[in-house]
Amino acid sequence: MAKVTFISRMNIKAGREKEFVDRCSRLAEAVRATEPQTLYYEFFRLREPRRYAVIESFADEAAEQAHMNSPLLAEAGPGIIDCLEGPYVREYLDPFTAP
Repeated sequence: MAKVTFISRMNIKAGREKEFVDRCSRLAEAVRATEPQTLYYEFFRLREPRRYAVIESFADEAAEQAHMNSPLLAEAGPGIIDCLEGPYVREYLDPFTAP
């Protein structure tokens, strides 16, 4: 199976940025320590006010599903989602293929 990579962009509620960053930092550290099939997992602050993104890359679809259904994400996810202003937008990133 092919590697799965995506970027999710999100807006954060006013006054919730520190909480969001703290929650996401703890989650990213735990993911990197416990999910060997997660190839890349990093949050970024974008240059627009209260805008953030996460880039996630998994060895394959099974690894993505394992992460999305993990107890770790089930515990951390609701607090992170509560910090969001509106829905996040996910964009999948596919590798180049020969023309």
